[in-house]
Amino acid sequence: MAKITMLNPIVEMDGDEMTRILWGWIKETLIYPFIDLKTEYYDLSLPHREETGDQVTIDAGKGILRHQVGVKCATITPNTARMEEYRLTHLWKSPNATIRALLDGTVFREPILVSCIKPVVPTWVKPITIARHAYGDIYKGVEYRVPAAGTATLVFTDTQGKTWQEGICRFEGPGVLQGIHNKDSSIRAFAHACFRYALDKQQDLWFAAKDTISKQYDHTFKEIFQQTFETEYQDSFTASGITYRYTLIDDAIARAIRSAGGFVWACKNYDGDVLSDMVSSVFGSLGMMTSVLVSPEGNYEYEAAHGTVTRHYYRHLQGEATSTNPMATIFAWTGALRKRGDLDQTEPLSTFANALEKASLLVIESGKMTQDIGGLCTGMHPVILSSQEFIQAVRFQLERLLESRSA
Repeated sequence: MAKITMLNPIVEMDGDEMTRILWGWIKETLIYPFIDLKTEYYDLSLPHREETGDQVTIDAGKGILRHQVGVKCATITPNTARMEEYRLTHLWKSPNATIRALLDGTVFREPILVSCIKPVVPTWVKPITIARHAYGDIYKGVEYRVPAAGTATLVFTDTQGKTWQEGICRFEGPGVLQGIHNKDSSIRAFAHACFRYALDKQQDLWFAAKDTISKQYDHTFKEIFQQTFETEYQDSFTASGITYRYTLIDDAIARAIRSAGGFVWACKNYDGDVLSDMVSSVFGSLGMMTSVLVSPEGNYEYEAAHGTVTRHYYRHLQGEATSTNPMATIFAWTGALRKRGDLDQTEPLSTFANALEKASLLVIESGKMTQDIGGLCTGMHPVILSSQEFIQAVRFQLERLLESRSA
């Protein structure tokens, strides 16, 4: 079978630890044999980010702006322990946060469903998509460790030199401060992305925040969403038979638990981070969660929603075979390949991405899976495979699918 030709490259962002190992296995086993892969490669491993002063992360984000499509491996966001372990000169920021700030937009995370894994919440018979705002909040926050007694003040100076200020706290001793921000333009782009996505999915849209407490910050989100809906999307929602609702974040969680699922849940940046983990756990695991960042200009970055699986990495270094779930990373690649195919009108590339996803699901539904989801499986006695064995099983199933279609 001739390899599929790509017209334009994908921005490829390699990562850290066990997911970096999976990344290489997936390319070697599931992509290179079938596609003449074109990528613009960036190494976002922590050692290389240290070596480049994190410039490589910025360059990768700019690469996505040029090529429209990127695929990213999981990366380390260092804490003080990691700083010592990797002998870093700085606590480099989250690469995801840096790239999201460059692209702006919204992260959509949706569980990968298989028939043999039932959600922990029995009423959730349909998937819930978390739409996470990808700009601002604590991910662009400025922090300060207050060393002693004193007064903290929030100050804003406009371009004409006019100053506004508000007292924050009179400290009687040490403490901590954090300043966060957002922009109306980014919130409005977030709202548009959510409304369009809900229309594409033909699903209700929820937006949840805490405007009863945050009467300016969260209320601005609520107000922009409502204005955007009423002026541009209300008629389309009505014609489609779907609804938009705003509710308080705590009430939304209570409503969601009692729901059947099947809706898009729009969240501010940190709320989306937390709730996507909750939704993924209910439906299986973070290893069974897709994630795509969509910018207002139509740029796409696909990634796995989970971390770098440090524990398995150190076992791998000791020569042990680990059973690390590669599904989210496989689906990051298929999402990027399908989008590249769609944008370039390269139908064989999009068809291949669909076939790879189907092959991966068929392997799990046949009872072969990695350890993290084996314990969640119902109605069968699963065969637990190592990561490499699972990827090889997907390769075998993929070849069967492709052969049947070419026959």
